[in-house]
Amino acid sequence: MKPSKILWAMGAVTLFVACAAGLAACSSNSSTTGGVAATVNGTEIAENDVTNYIENFRSAQSLINADDWGAWMAQYSLTPDSVRSEVIDYYVGIELVKQAAAENNITVSDDDVNDQVAQMKAKYSSDDAWNTALQQAGTTEDQYRESVRTAMLESDLQQTVATDSSEPSDSDVLNYVQQYASYFSGAKRSSQILFSSDDQATAQSVLDQINAGTISFEDAAKQYSTDTASAANGGDVGWDLLNSFVTEYTDALKNLSKGQVSGLVTSQYGIHIIKCTDVFTAPDQVTSLDQVPTALVDYVRSMVKSTNQNSSYSSWFSDYKSKADIVKNDMPSGLPYDLDMSKYQTSDSSDNSSSGDDSSNSGDASSDGSSTDSSSSTGSSTTGTSSTDANSTSASTGSSTTGTSTGGSSTGTSSAS
Repeated sequence: MKPSKILWAMGAVTLFVACAAGLAACSSNSSTTGGVAATVNGTEIAENDVTNYIENFRSAQSLINADDWGAWMAQYSLTPDSVRSEVIDYYVGIELVKQAAAENNITVSDDDVNDQVAQMKAKYSSDDAWNTALQQAGTTEDQYRESVRTAMLESDLQQTVATDSSEPSDSDVLNYVQQYASYFSGAKRSSQILFSSDDQATAQSVLDQINAGTISFEDAAKQYSTDTASAANGGDVGWDLLNSFVTEYTDALKNLSKGQVSGLVTSQYGIHIIKCTDVFTAPDQVTSLDQVPTALVDYVRSMVKSTNQNSSYSSWFSDYKSKADIVKNDMPSGLPYDLDMSKYQTSDSSDNSSSGDDSSNSGDASSDGSSTDSSSSTGSSTTGTSSTDANSTSASTGSSTTGTSTGGSSTGTSSAS
């Protein structure tokens, strides 16, 4: 299923993702229109919410000018009515998640939401930094908190209703490993010892001892590394293709062969000593999972399981939605985003949006498979955070960003610690 046109044009799997990233109705702009846009099993979706969503999207995309807005819609073969319809579908998806969760006795406590938000806030150096990130995303903490709650509800709902949650067979995993083995070829596993930025003397002393053979790298990591998580495992931080390290770490690792130890590598996290502990070279033909490192096999196994579960959930949700009593009311006149599209239509408008020419609802949008999780989502996914340094298993480049990801994995603000 292709994503709907407005979603495709925005470069997101669902409009909810755009909202959570601050691209749409999460900002403070508001337009009072009144009335009811739609009902979902009797629950009303306010016209004002739909209008605010669209108006804030226009603001975020610098499409406030009528001609800019009209040209943008024409580019993607959209109309004010079709945009409204897709935003309604987004709200329908969220409402159906809430209703399905209630029917399955699924709740998310305030404590769980607070814990999630607190974990995210902890990634920032101060309340001001956190508030700045929210402002840059065009959202507020209360709005972010609500997106967290909805996403957690859907995650639990998926775990409850998805019928295909069994572990994939070794045969299925081997099939995928055979397809992706060449991609993993050249992957490097590494360990590190991390020192504070102002502790170069100790770092140099430890490096000298490692090079002299008077202490093993593993023992040095356990004794000296400030990264206590990896230190317990002799400094092991895993495979580079399954993690994202800061640039300085990655560049140093590229130059190491198996068994080699780097010099002192300085990054924003401190001073690293890095050891390349393994390099995977894919065989010409993979006939057994034993030919591939366990961590890579586990990664593929998790990917296959997630794909199967998401596909099962997508089918379930589509069926659930088809049985719902969903009523969309006609578009009222006088909406601030409404305009006469006749002056903006061109002969090649439809050609420009051929890849997005689909009227699928954001309420049950399916991933195109570009995500490793191959998610299907009603407009939200499991809410999570990502913060990493070179010793973390999280995916981050070390830059401070605000955004979201889909695929049943995370939705939120990400910042390297």
